[in-house]
Amino acid sequence: MKRNKFIQTILAALAVPFASYGHTKKEMQTTGKGFKVAAGEGRIHGHIQLKGVNSNILDLKISGTDTDGGIAVFEQTSLSQGKGTPLHVHHFQDEMFYVLEGEYYFKVGDEKFSLKKGDSIFLPRKVPHAWTQVSEKGKMTVLFQPAGKMESFFVSLASYETIPNKEQMAQLFAANEMEIIGPPLLLE
Repeated sequence: MKRNKFIQTILAALAVPFASYGHTKKEMQTTGKGFKVAAGEGRIHGHIQLKGVNSNILDLKISGTDTDGGIAVFEQTSLSQGKGTPLHVHHFQDEMFYVLEGEYYFKVGDEKFSLKKGDSIFLPRKVPHAWTQVSEKGKMTVLFQPAGKMESFFVSLASYETIPNKEQMAQLFAANEMEIIGPPLLLE
């Protein structure tokens, strides 16, 4: 009995505080039930319209609050041909993209990849990466593991009244455990 209590105390001390992800402890508790999110809808937040990095729309399909911080899954509707993300690093999340429609260009470390419908790509944590939308329109499923602060990042980015400047973007990335390390990826 004492050992179980000791292990629970250690695990609780090592756990990342719920508030660090912008959620309360009550919100972080999972329901233990499955759920459906309809096509073209987000589970929480409605459509998240980005500003600054690109003008794409994100629909949250699975929240970190659904998985106790395990994963977050978004569907991204891409409306920003020739735009994408700056070269950046996620310090604590692996990332995966699955292309549903359109074409994209990715840089992961020193390698570059062209992706089209049905292709997927894995971006490991701590490896610099960026992507750019090649086609006029597109759609991707984006998964972050663990969920980390990505939901907070996208909601914060969408909340700006005007397009954030470079300094604001750098601060927003840093506040959400990422770092901008270079310019956006240009199409070749």
